[in-house]
Amino acid sequence: MNANVRVHGHFNGLKTTLLFALMWAVIMLIWWATGGSRGTLGIYILIGLATTFVSYWFSDKLAIASMGAREVSEQEAPEIYHIVRELSAKAGKPMPRIYIAPTMSPNAFATGRNERHAAVCCTQGILQILNARELRGVLGHELMHVYNHDILTSAIASAMATVITYLGYSLMYFGGGRDSRDNNSGGLGLIGVLVSAILAPIAASLIQMAISRTREYDADEDGSLLTGDPEALASALNKISYGAQTTPMRKTAGTQSVSAMMIANPFSSVGFSRLFSTHPPTDQRIARLMQMAQEMNGGQPLAAPYSVHALR
Repeated sequence: MNANVRVHGHFNGLKTTLLFALMWAVIMLIWWATGGSRGTLGIYILIGLATTFVSYWFSDKLAIASMGAREVSEQEAPEIYHIVRELSAKAGKPMPRIYIAPTMSPNAFATGRNERHAAVCCTQGILQILNARELRGVLGHELMHVYNHDILTSAIASAMATVITYLGYSLMYFGGGRDSRDNNSGGLGLIGVLVSAILAPIAASLIQMAISRTREYDADEDGSLLTGDPEALASALNKISYGAQTTPMRKTAGTQSVSAMMIANPFSSVGFSRLFSTHPPTDQRIARLMQMAQEMNGGQPLAAPYSVHALR
């Protein structure tokens, strides 16, 4: 298989583009409602870019420090080095730095603004519950986050969400500027302004979460193409999901800032909170991966399809 050939069975790249277009539509709508001042929009775009630039440019250092992870040598983690070296070479990309985080909650993440400033981090917990084949599936997924430039995608989405939030504040404090000039009905009205100002940041957050979820699906698919083994990643996700529920990661400012980068939600996610989850439901991810494995197997049914938490 040519690892550089990208096949998206679920049109995740198109979905990401459409979600960005929707976010721009929200920006234009709120900007129009606040009076359509070019100067105002320019200021908020600069604020969004400024607040995002540091986190993007130093994403690897910030994420690693937040998790208290340390870089390990090949002598300390020969299996991880062997897998990452193999997959990096297969993709024709530089090998990232390898870190281990001192937490027993099973998870992993990759970060870095590009391939030459990338880092892959595994928790101690994930190394204890996965076998070599499953770990290879996870590392393939994480490497594709770097190779697909998902840190940049997330940074752009974050900047746009910031612009929408500030435009919403403007709408709340200064009212509907354009409507109040164009008619005598009092603009959007107090209730309309409050509703718009509150709903705009919520809409931005939901779109940002949706973008994150499409990137997870993309990394699942592309990582499985890289490893040639989607079934291994399905098995790993099942174990990680169960492990994250039984041994959830402790919520701190650091772990919360990195949680969106991780392969699975490290915190308990139930009820309404799932709406704002950066990760797709694990059972849906597993179902997609098992479908992909079946297609790779020539359409033949697999011996034992996985169900979430069926594996212990």
